[in-house]
Amino acid sequence: MNINLPDYFDAYARDYSLYKGGASCYEDGCLYRGLIMLHEATGEERWFRHLKRLADAQVRPNGELAGYTVDEYNIDNVLPGRAFLYLAGRTGDDRYRKAADLLAKQLETHPRIEAGPHWHKLRYPHQVWLDGLYMALPFKAEYAAAARQSRLAEQALGEMLSALRLTEDKDANLYRHGYDESRQQKWADPATGLSPAHWGRSLGWLAMALVDLIDALPPGASTNQLSARLLSLLLRLQELQLPDGRWLQVIDQPELAGNYAESSATAMLAYAYMKAARLPGLSPALADTGQKALDGLMTNAMIKNADGRTVLGNICCVAGLGGFDGNYRDGTPEYYLTEVLHDDDIKGVAPLMMAYSEFVSAGDAMAGQDRITA
Repeated sequence: MNINLPDYFDAYARDYSLYKGGASCYEDGCLYRGLIMLHEATGEERWFRHLKRLADAQVRPNGELAGYTVDEYNIDNVLPGRAFLYLAGRTGDDRYRKAADLLAKQLETHPRIEAGPHWHKLRYPHQVWLDGLYMALPFKAEYAAAARQSRLAEQALGEMLSALRLTEDKDANLYRHGYDESRQQKWADPATGLSPAHWGRSLGWLAMALVDLIDALPPGASTNQLSARLLSLLLRLQELQLPDGRWLQVIDQPELAGNYAESSATAMLAYAYMKAARLPGLSPALADTGQKALDGLMTNAMIKNADGRTVLGNICCVAGLGGFDGNYRDGTPEYYLTEVLHDDDIKGVAPLMMAYSEFVSAGDAMAGQDRITA
């Protein structure tokens, strides 16, 4: 199927309804990241108009955010702050900067585990999830640059390195979805505090967090440590990539009954590989793996729905750890296969926007142009 991705993205943004009824949330923040990257890569104002229209529905004139309360201490809520920094820089409108300031203030008092990283949420105490590293740390580094607060960049770097040490599964050369400092959760290994499985999207969040954080940090020995960690992860994930270019929901268990190629993890990793290829000290050849993943999504996951509309299929709607909606998510490999799939969920579409933007930025010399219409 020959697909014009810009037209698909334009229609998606045009018809998008704010994910949680208007309350500022990370899902909308994901879309904002995708639109920002499309704007930067193409220079087309339509992407900026979509971004501003949607963000303006959530940012009050005084910089307050719809549906936001700081004392929820939800790390997910921080992600939209990156868009507010972008909008502040592009428009000079102070309300966006005030909104970013509000989220930065949350991080000043957001609870932390003893080793430094923030709790995932107040309702998930003493826990670090890979998802949360993407939600908070690139924002912290970008805010540090905008506010000229270098200590925040140093803080973000230290927190990432600490989180990597805590969540690392050295035997698998991968990272587990969650870590419980208290060892109180049923999903937590009593010795390590780690959750049981390697969830594809959590590794996608981590890879995106690493490439974006490295890009936002000044060069130095500690940043080089992050780059080394990133390269090791990307080389390991190459071994797990399916022949069609995608990655599995439970990323390292192809023999697991019911396991499937999941689109959000694949899109996130496509973006991470292509962006890593242009970071200092990393190999341009990494882009080939990202290109293969993007091609794999185009060929195998872009489908027509019952209404004849092109959609991105095979997206896990949500997955997590511990109590949620009356259920206890035990983090086993089998658990991740029980979660519902939603076509066109923003957690798949936004990373696809990011991956396509990296493709555009790299130029037409990359393979697969016959399936990716500019």
